[in-house]
Amino acid sequence: MQPVVLLAGFEDYACAEIHEEDGPNVVALITSILIGTVLLVVPYRYFSLRRPANTPLSWGEAMVSATWAFFLMFWWYGVVPHQWLTLADNEWNWRPDRFWHGPFDLLTKLPFTLHYQHARDFVAGGIYVVALGLNGALFVMWQKRGKKAPSSEVQRSDYGRPLIRA
Repeated sequence: MQPVVLLAGFEDYACAEIHEEDGPNVVALITSILIGTVLLVVPYRYFSLRRPANTPLSWGEAMVSATWAFFLMFWWYGVVPHQWLTLADNEWNWRPDRFWHGPFDLLTKLPFTLHYQHARDFVAGGIYVVALGLNGALFVMWQKRGKKAPSSEVQRSDYGRPLIRA
């Protein structure tokens, strides 16, 4: 089937021809990670620099913040692991009937067998662990914003000498 040229540089292909190409199959996973990162970093950075510490929230600000936090937890604990599991199951065929032999068949010498599904679940668990670690770290960073580290500078006399009593 010959492509029909509608505009210079643009060609109209049949839908079946587009889907027959072997391209990267990780688009959904990478897109979900990028969306989750952008929706996490941009608002967090903006409001952590803009909002002074210990400022009371209005009802509307609290609702928007809670909705944002809920969406991020939904995204990082639901969408990203789902996209990983879908990719591993459907595109890469990491099923229980495929055994994982490892490099140079090292894993075949073990007294147990490892399936590709075990590796898939291990990566999914790693996604949860990383998300939980980032979640806790961001909560701590938000609570400590605006606080300055205690200065180690000692008082000085009018003559510039440190005032330290032994």
